[in-house]
Amino acid sequence: MREGIAILGATGSIGASTLDVAARHPERFRVVGLSAHRDVERLAALCEQHRPDYAALADATRAPELEARLAAAGLDTRVMVGPQGLMELAALSEVDVVMAAIVGAAGLQPTLAAVRAGKRVLLANKESLVMAGPLFMREVRERGVTLLPIDSEHNAVFQCMPPDFDRGLDSVGVSKVLLTASGGPFREATADSLKAVTPEQACAHPNWSMGRKISVDSATLMNKGLEVIEAHWLFDVPPERIEVVVHPQSVIHSLVAYTDGSVLAQLGNPDMRTPIAHAMAWPERIEAGVAPLDLVEVARLDFQAADKVRFPCLRLAYEAMEAGGTATAVLNAANEVAVAAFLDEGLAFTAIPLVIEETLAALGTAPADDLETVVAWDRQAREHATSLLARHGRRRHTA
Repeated sequence: MREGIAILGATGSIGASTLDVAARHPERFRVVGLSAHRDVERLAALCEQHRPDYAALADATRAPELEARLAAAGLDTRVMVGPQGLMELAALSEVDVVMAAIVGAAGLQPTLAAVRAGKRVLLANKESLVMAGPLFMREVRERGVTLLPIDSEHNAVFQCMPPDFDRGLDSVGVSKVLLTASGGPFREATADSLKAVTPEQACAHPNWSMGRKISVDSATLMNKGLEVIEAHWLFDVPPERIEVVVHPQSVIHSLVAYTDGSVLAQLGNPDMRTPIAHAMAWPERIEAGVAPLDLVEVARLDFQAADKVRFPCLRLAYEAMEAGGTATAVLNAANEVAVAAFLDEGLAFTAIPLVIEETLAALGTAPADDLETVVAWDRQAREHATSLLARHGRRRHTA
């Protein structure tokens, strides 16, 4: 029997890779629903190609345009609109598996809706755990949901962990989790040269094909900081036992160190279809369209320590995780505001961590016990970060 899959964030790179894997196994997967933020043209094209029963558009103002496009194509795909439509799509009875691939804070509530509906959740939206880790994981446990990580690093850790790791890392002999980072496009750049970085340079990742926001996060190492927080919640690892290691080749996707001295690593070509296929078929393995790794061609694997001085976003992520509560939601919100301003050429690359650090210092933290609190602090952090842009934005041309 085929599994019904809904893809939240279908027009992004994770969505494209998920649809590619699903199309390779039509006997196993059926695309039930697709969602997008506001890209009507791309979503309509995907609907024509994959013919889902449902399509959700977060921007309700563009729904009539999508409905017209689908009708013109002869499709009877039902259109769902707004944040509520995304949550309804995630909870549909026809859906067995939800790929949670919406970028940013917007992905939290639909992903949580999938968990509450008891779906198998493939988690590519790390912000769900960054913003609301305790709440999210409590819901996962209470609903008995299977949660499978899609980020290549966390998927690698999942593959290297013993199957009963939820008994506690000490109980299963795990001493440390090592998350690898490519180092992004500015791995060797001097601190002074970072002041003049353009959005185009920041988005030119050397190994991975990603969206613009995630590419900037990779360039600042904030993406790795968010992944540290995600790993903390996924695997119940204390912050001091999560280490970031720069690995330029992006062949080893992460490692798990054991108390007996063993270190297990997951290797593969840098292609997101590998972790996606692993999670879609888990606990089985299926073909993903990814070329096998040729170690002779790779020839060498290099490693170096992550530089928290040149890339202070990584330091800020650790500090927010240590502070706990709403601090990580504030971190994420301020980062989203700052990155958007940078991509709009209104903020210097080196001002991104300044906006984040000042927002964290101004707002502090509080217990994040419920979704309403998390959403309120997210909103407050965005407002404060936005208020800082005018002052820091002027530095773009003078730094």
